[in-house]
Amino acid sequence: MDPTATLVLACAVFLALHVLPSTPLRGALVARLGEGPYTGLFSLATLAAIVWMAFAYRAAPYTPLWPGLRHLPPAVMPFSLVLIACGVLTPNPTAVAAGRLLANAEPARGIIRVTRHPVMWGIMLWAGAHVLARGELKATIFFGSFLLLAAAGTRLQDLRKAKAHGEDWQRFAALTSNIPFVAIAQGRNRFAAGEIGVVGVAFGLLLYGGLLLSHTWLFGVRPY
Repeated sequence: MDPTATLVLACAVFLALHVLPSTPLRGALVARLGEGPYTGLFSLATLAAIVWMAFAYRAAPYTPLWPGLRHLPPAVMPFSLVLIACGVLTPNPTAVAAGRLLANAEPARGIIRVTRHPVMWGIMLWAGAHVLARGELKATIFFGSFLLLAAAGTRLQDLRKAKAHGEDWQRFAALTSNIPFVAIAQGRNRFAAGEIGVVGVAFGLLLYGGLLLSHTWLFGVRPY
């Protein structure tokens, strides 16, 4: 098979895997396997798809599309990694099996005041910056798949939580926004730097520094 077509197929499988949780098939698999085994198998399948994508990306030819904005990722990645780190460290009602947090008196704290999907937005910033920086077909397919998945994922998560949690979700959604800082700009929430804290920010910046130093060794491409 043509290497670019193989990359497209790998990315399509990766995206299709992530459509599964929004279909009745998920419920049938959980009922048959149990929540734990289903989650484990889903994680393994996702990892396998990403590994396939990575090998297919390396094998695909370089096909330029536009002059790459190669200095964009170093400027964007600190924000991306801080969002991801803070999102992972902050309890979030949108996370899997975390719907009970919606009943809290203050369900949106810390980075969740900025966006209810901080990890997804971190991934979008990472993927979008790399699409623009590379300016080539295979990078657009590879990183664009992550960009599409994260963007669609924010909407799909909102729909699932709204269906499952009714009024609790409506109260949470009224306090937060998908797009960063919109709820704060509209006066529906406030920025609370103290709640975000220094740990998540420091961890994100440490990851950024580590990637700057190791990017060429890990991926064979200078990060700037």
